[in-house]
Amino acid sequence: MLHVKPLEDKDYELIKVAEKVIEKNYRYGRHHIGAAVRTTSGNVHAAVHLEANVGRIAVCGEAMAMGKSISEGDHEFETIVAVAHPHPHEDIEKCWVVAPCGMCRELISDYGKDTNVIISYNGELVKCNIMQLLPEKYGSELE
Repeated sequence: MLHVKPLEDKDYELIKVAEKVIEKNYRYGRHHIGAAVRTTSGNVHAAVHLEANVGRIAVCGEAMAMGKSISEGDHEFETIVAVAHPHPHEDIEKCWVVAPCGMCRELISDYGKDTNVIISYNGELVKCNIMQLLPEKYGSELE
């Protein structure tokens, strides 16, 4: 059972930023996921994922948003969210929040064990600490 927290207004705003970046940049077969990260300084950075013909070289939206943030000198993450954009053949009208994949869970926790992640859980949007989604995390001497 996850220990979750309710979303605050700033969390709903973060979701809107992720939706906006993918709605603006959605391309079938290229960009399907938008992500946004809020840093501890309050800055928000958003990006889309990069799809590839070889799936293993695709780059997730969360990684892109974190990289954009770090490139701007913002290294401390507070909250991150990813949203999926519907494909033209899907009978879905709007974006929805998606949980980070396993690789993103590792990456997010590598760069901030205190980072919150917005997810859908038991039918509602909530946030939880990334470590809740990654028990028994792989470690390194950097920690």
